[in-house]
Amino acid sequence: MRTLDARLFQVAFQALLLTAGVLLRDFSLLPAQMALVLASATITQAFWLRFFGLRDVGYLSPLITGFGLAMLLRADSLWVHPLAALLAISAKFLLRIRGKHVFNPANFGVGVALIVLPGAWVSPGQWGNDIGIGVWLVALGALVAQRARRDDAAWLFLAVFLGLTATRLFQLGYPVERGWDVFCHQALNGALLLFAFFMISDPMTLPDHPAARRFHVLLVAVAAFTWQFLFYRPNGALWALLCLAPLVPLWDFLWPGNRHNWHGNKPLQTTLAKSGKIAR
Repeated sequence: MRTLDARLFQVAFQALLLTAGVLLRDFSLLPAQMALVLASATITQAFWLRFFGLRDVGYLSPLITGFGLAMLLRADSLWVHPLAALLAISAKFLLRIRGKHVFNPANFGVGVALIVLPGAWVSPGQWGNDIGIGVWLVALGALVAQRARRDDAAWLFLAVFLGLTATRLFQLGYPVERGWDVFCHQALNGALLLFAFFMISDPMTLPDHPAARRFHVLLVAVAAFTWQFLFYRPNGALWALLCLAPLVPLWDFLWPGNRHNWHGNKPLQTTLAKSGKIAR
């Protein structure tokens, strides 16, 4: 019996988390911005599917990207979100190596928006650090990552990043109680948990071989920690994943592995699939 696509769970959980955030947190996100980013992602996907003559490729990926941008990206105008979605989905089709897109679409859209689009920012603290929120994000995210068979990436990233955080607190000489409070504050950061379970665990932009995948996640975690705690710059995880993504084709070349297929063992019967340019 064919199992349900893991992306169905991800879309449902992202919608649930975004709704909870809008209702329970000050997300500074207008309903129009959310509608525009989802519409733009879907329309852009439809354009490229028609352009390349692709079939059997649905619209779960643009919904995931749209929700991801809505949860992370903030702007003081209505045009930033849809433009970021257009660039994110287009990059998935156009920036490819050996038939595999290089960047996580939501990560690429956020990064490009922060670099080139005026009035765009990311608010890592918008999720707060409530234990309840942290537990829910972990529970929901772990289920999605496990169904995509990439839960090892999420847990490894958290283990390395938080391990380095704990080591830093120890070296700084924090009292045990104070150090524990600071560590819990970091460990229950909603943005960090979302990144771990909904972004770095994306099986389509991770190395195919398990050993290469773990090595890459290790590099991302160390780079994120360095950016955030040694250079004292925000959004370390987002920038680390974006900057290190071009290394994934190298790891796939050095350590060949089985490429992930959302449709199980059934190959996608599309024009680009036959030429090695499968788009999810």
